[in-house]
Amino acid sequence: MSARRVFNLRPWLYFLPPPLYASPMRRHSLRNLSGESELYTAAINALSRRAYSVYEMRTYLELRAEDKETVQRILGRLKENKYLDDERYARQFVRQRAEVRKQGVYRIARDLRSRGVPDRHIETALAERSAESDEAVTVRTRLARRLKTLRGPLDERRTASLYHSLLRAGFASDTIRRELRALTKLPVDLAPEPDVEDS
Repeated sequence: MSARRVFNLRPWLYFLPPPLYASPMRRHSLRNLSGESELYTAAINALSRRAYSVYEMRTYLELRAEDKETVQRILGRLKENKYLDDERYARQFVRQRAEVRKQGVYRIARDLRSRGVPDRHIETALAERSAESDEAVTVRTRLARRLKTLRGPLDERRTASLYHSLLRAGFASDTIRRELRALTKLPVDLAPEPDVEDS
């Protein structure tokens, strides 16, 4: 194929249709399941992919159920068979978010509340976790890692950026300030600590 012919074909490259994505119909095409066994199977399949809180599973099933009363029976069966347990869910969630994502208690608590987990389970899971780990060590580790990759001097703007990123990750402002001061030897007097309910 000549260079001239290739050149003539190039404009077509810019007008190719975009790649196919899941269409809105497919995304919203959850068919209603009429039988209790079908709904139960759908719940088990969903749980085989990831853990669900009771609230998340109720929402998932209500989108697929023709009869909303069936959802309550399915939830009862799932709890009875120990497939759904908000207390266990909270413990696993806290462990994963703290160990893998290195998040703080405020962020973890907020995310669990958004998943409908009762406060009593959140508080218990976080208390167990705090007995096993030290938030200051996690903050120190995250700061040390960020400071290694930082280019240029650590000025007031960059210190504020580090502070706010750790605040968004859910750590207590007092802990962040203390660790920032220890590592940077700079005064850190920034925003107040967020309220647990609002964070």
